[in-house]
Amino acid sequence: MVLLLIILYTLVLITSGIIIIYTNSSSKALAYLLLVVLIPGIGIILYFTVGVNYRKRKLYNKKLVIDKQKYPQFEERFLSLSNHFLHDNQQRLDQFYPLANNSSLTRLSSCNQVDLLINGEEKYPRLLHDLRQANHFIHLEYYIFESDEIGNQIADILIAKAQAGIKVRMIYDDFGSSGLSNAFIRRLKENKVEAVPFFKIRWLLFANRINYRNHRKIVVIDGKIGFVGGINISDKYDNNHNEKNKLYWRDTSIRLEGMAVASLQYAFLVDWNFCSKQNISFSTDLFPFNEKTLSSLPSQLIQTALSGPDSDYPNILYAMVQAIHLCKKELLITTPYFIPTTTLIDALKIAKLSGVDVKLLVPGISDSKLVNAISNSYYDELLELDIEIYKYQKGFVHAKTMVCDGQVSFVGTTNLDQRSFELNFEIHQVIYDDKIAEQMRSAFFNDLKSSQQIDKNKWNDRSYLTFFTERVARLMSPLI
Repeated sequence: MVLLLIILYTLVLITSGIIIIYTNSSSKALAYLLLVVLIPGIGIILYFTVGVNYRKRKLYNKKLVIDKQKYPQFEERFLSLSNHFLHDNQQRLDQFYPLANNSSLTRLSSCNQVDLLINGEEKYPRLLHDLRQANHFIHLEYYIFESDEIGNQIADILIAKAQAGIKVRMIYDDFGSSGLSNAFIRRLKENKVEAVPFFKIRWLLFANRINYRNHRKIVVIDGKIGFVGGINISDKYDNNHNEKNKLYWRDTSIRLEGMAVASLQYAFLVDWNFCSKQNISFSTDLFPFNEKTLSSLPSQLIQTALSGPDSDYPNILYAMVQAIHLCKKELLITTPYFIPTTTLIDALKIAKLSGVDVKLLVPGISDSKLVNAISNSYYDELLELDIEIYKYQKGFVHAKTMVCDGQVSFVGTTNLDQRSFELNFEIHQVIYDDKIAEQMRSAFFNDLKSSQQIDKNKWNDRSYLTFFTERVARLMSPLI
């Protein structure tokens, strides 16, 4: 017994040292230290399962090397075409030029067509149609892919296309798509569809891999059409066929044509090379954009922000914070999970104190009581500055969007929480276009019709027990 205690306390000391050395965030370090000291066994297991900072440890060093070696031609080609088409468009950026010049984003691309897609009932018909029209290749990457009605419809198309000689590659996250059966995957592979899991989880209990998930949702068809946003492949995202879940699901994605598709293709291929162990290099077949095909498209300006354990900085967070600082009049944010970093919450406060009208839309119906309690704990300091917070009542709002001054829009996969900013592989599109911004503003204010604004006085009058419970839950925010 004495020997076991000595071993346990030795492990606590060693783990505490590792936490102090490798955890950059003091709040996260304190949370893990508290966990390890108070409940040593469970705390140590949890830390080494989900707490090790692999951005610092460079777990994805090999992936970074592959990315740089395989795609210098992509950067050269993209830069050449960007300079050609942007000459007459940069003046349109006006106040948001510093954001467009942010090196954490891909180079600004013109010659794009953007279509806003609200919910699965708008996305899936467009996606199915475009998949059926594919002539050369189909690339899909999804966090959640379910073998339900829409999942099987897509699988049937992928199989038919693969058997017709079209190259089909599919990445599914091994954690998010854990419901996919071996039979479903085997059927795809037996019919020439290349389907691979991202960072396969082999030993669930102690698997650090569970912490670094691919949360991206990307489709690239023939290098010319792309889809990206918050909508996964599952019947619950389509409210016309949502019989099993019976919860209205509000989400946003976009369909792209033009140079921005090349950025989606790049994101897919570097992920593909990493998880498939293949070495697909740049080719004009995979990146078929050229001056002739691009010149016929509208001149909507777009950048892609990629973030994950393979990036040196939380690029999407930095891009959002910079956009917030550049806002002068209005900021509209929708997020399903609000567990903000200090950087983000300070940016929102500064914007409000600078005269910006800040509105935040969050779920009224949450899929996690713990996350809901943690989010509630942050609202007090925002409400104190009269930042407007609305809780969506019609169903579950899963969209991840932001609109700045009716000029710049953010659409993607990133939640406003530390997991999305630091641990998951994420992707966001930054769109510099008044037309798209106005469509997203309209969608936002339409959502407010189905929402209830938090009354500051009533909020402050909630019971002390509720307040205390939320503050206790907030102690877990660095770990969520």
